[in-house]
Amino acid sequence: MANTKKLSREERKKAKRAARKKQPPKKARDYDRGSKKPKVKKMTRGTSKR
Repeated sequence: MANTKKLSREERKKAKRAARKKQPPKKARDYDRGSKKPKVKKMTRGTSKR
């Protein structure tokens, strides 16, 4: 991406959006979204989870 230091906020947004459009599409996931998140066990009422 080009140097965006001298651009205004709106111009920077346009430049970033254009750069994002040029990128090739990402490949599809081979696993379910969120399936790799650490699971939290259920606790008794009144205790904090984390």
